Amino acid sequence: MTKTTFDLAVVGGGPGGYVAAIRAAQLGMSVALVERAELGGICLNWGCIPTKALLHSATVLRACREAAHYGVSGAGDARPDLAAMVTRSRKVAGRLGQGVAHLMKKNGVTVFAASAKLAGAGRLTLDNGTALSARHIVLATGARARELPALPVGERIWAYRQALVPTEIPKSLLVVGAGAIGAEFASFYRAVGAEVTLIDMTAEILPQEDAEISALARKSFEKQGIRVMTQCAVTSSSLTASGVKVVLDQQGKRSELEVDRVIVAAGIVGNVENLGLEQTRVKVEKTHIVTDGHCRTGEPGVYAIGDVAGAPWLAHKASHEAVLCVEAIAGKPVHPIDPLRIPACTYSYPQVASIGMSEARAREHAAKTGGDVRVGKFTFAGNGKAIAMGEDQGQVKTVFDAKSGELLGAHIIHPEASELITGYGVAASLEATEEDLMHTVFAHPTLSETLHESVLSAFGRALHA
Repeated sequence: MTKTTFDLAVVGGGPGGYVAAIRAAQLGMSVALVERAELGGICLNWGCIPTKALLHSATVLRACREAAHYGVSGAGDARPDLAAMVTRSRKVAGRLGQGVAHLMKKNGVTVFAASAKLAGAGRLTLDNGTALSARHIVLATGARARELPALPVGERIWAYRQALVPTEIPKSLLVVGAGAIGAEFASFYRAVGAEVTLIDMTAEILPQEDAEISALARKSFEKQGIRVMTQCAVTSSSLTASGVKVVLDQQGKRSELEVDRVIVAAGIVGNVENLGLEQTRVKVEKTHIVTDGHCRTGEPGVYAIGDVAGAPWLAHKASHEAVLCVEAIAGKPVHPIDPLRIPACTYSYPQVASIGMSEARAREHAAKTGGDVRVGKFTFAGNGKAIAMGEDQGQVKTVFDAKSGELLGAHIIHPEASELITGYGVAASLEATEEDLMHTVFAHPTLSETLHESVLSAFGRALHA
């Protein structure tokens, strides 16, 4: 007979939910995990992981095309095998899904393949008729793609799921939304041969990033042949014999564009429906559950983590919240997450990664407090390892409080940016000052030396600028 009474029940098996289940089990709790679809959630199955698999295929393709530059002959005419790329991507996701299932079994977590709904204090009802009881309930239901009335998803207008499993490369493609998801799809489809137009309603692509870094990303995208249109929106669309015709409005100027396919990447909304929240004190704002620093909702015994609990919408934020939430439940001392210490990564070509404040935000903060900032920059053109790799385009930018030496923000644009940003993440978590970073010994030759040089630059001490 299946157990139905637990110390903790988690609704949602993504990078927030399954990590919460594992940590709770490690702490000796009896745990139930309810997942209506695939273990690993959207991130593992239809987001973070399969997109990175496709993007790596694009990286290999790019390297083959440029092989002659590195003294390798015979690979310059490499062509994309889209079916093989997609198959590999799905296999990668499948392998990791099996890994999550193994972790649940290894840690003694009872998994229910169902949807769940709150049914009173400490109770959940599942759509398979099962009733669960738990002292604590963690909602980790994630989010889904935002729908745009002007672009109904279908055979030719894609959301991320359709964009991950194409059967052919579109000759022309419009990507609506130039945040991380849109930028990544634009990079992949351009690499495999599509003519790509990338649009966004804001004044710059990657609008959450430092303005200077966003401008460098735009320049790189345009150099690759991606057409970028900012302050631009789709007002309507219609299907044609072979594609989609859209009407664009760019600062009041209307134009038409016909493409084979459209990808909608215009943000996300939280999965808060059908959870039984209406009968609780859980508060929802703009489709996201409101929580405190320990992930508690307004309903005693009910918690929320990950995308459903609001920005930043990042898998690693969800996993960190999961551990924080469960350890707080277990009575362990925990500290609320500081959003300024959560790194953000966009896996486009080139990649963009950041942590903390942009230069503009840091200057606004300094103006309010009567302080000042110091900004350091270092380009990869001055880094030996980057030159040896043939990836010497890009920049590292660091922002410090001029008086205290506190690291306020760090920003990187480079094909390896996502691997480099953690160095600054560790520094921020340890509250390292500019002196600590300047006296750190960085191995040579490595890309990480650019992190050091950028810090030195902020204080007028760069050695290789």
